[in-house]
Amino acid sequence: MIGPARRFADLTTAEVPHAVTSDSIMVLPLGAIEPHGPHLPLATDLVMAESVAAKAVRRAAAGDGAGSDVWLLPSIGYTKSNEHARLPGTMWISTSTLYDTVMDIGTSVAETPAKTLVFVNGHGGNSSLLDVLLRDLRHHHDLRTFLVSSPPTPGESERGIGVHAGWSETSMMLHLAPELVDMDAAADLGPQVAHSVADCTHIGFGGPVKFGWLSTDLSPSGVVGDPTGASAAAGERLVEEYISSIVEALPDIATFNPGAL
Repeated sequence: MIGPARRFADLTTAEVPHAVTSDSIMVLPLGAIEPHGPHLPLATDLVMAESVAAKAVRRAAAGDGAGSDVWLLPSIGYTKSNEHARLPGTMWISTSTLYDTVMDIGTSVAETPAKTLVFVNGHGGNSSLLDVLLRDLRHHHDLRTFLVSSPPTPGESERGIGVHAGWSETSMMLHLAPELVDMDAAADLGPQVAHSVADCTHIGFGGPVKFGWLSTDLSPSGVVGDPTGASAAAGERLVEEYISSIVEALPDIATFNPGAL
């Protein structure tokens, strides 16, 4: 049952001891179920994480990642999304629940011969907690742990902070799942940018001073960016860059030894 998709859950219990080895790399996508404006589905982050991870695993297993022994784990869809809780449709689990869930999955991975776990994260709200989990899983289970994510690429009208449901995410969804995108609804948005953030020198998403925020602090729609200029062509390029970055990193991931630093 070992096919080109390399889905771990497709294996039988008889196949696991032969298929998974100490060289195996387990890839776990994480997304979210949260508002992405009137033009994108709640599952945007999950769709992108699952699609990119699956394509990267398939490509790497075919040889592009130096023949990496890579396996795709089932995704986690409900995650840390309460920054969107004031908008309809948000579903989230608590920080402690997500921490415990990922730790439990890591414990299960550690019970296999595999020693490497890679998170492909599609939701920025998970990032800080995943940074903690990288170290805790390393400490508790001696796993080699890695986090891959693709920060949104700001469009020209987004003043450098197109971080949610803006140009890049809308473009990627137009490529990956165009049937789920309503560009007519996006046309009424225009630039949804919190100018108080864009005008700051020190405070910002990537600045030296971070801040606590809810999506409705930044715009009434929860969109932080400008989706109006999005295109499937741009999305194809962004998705390809994301997939390639994962595949190209896998040989390093396969050989990296943090204990030898």
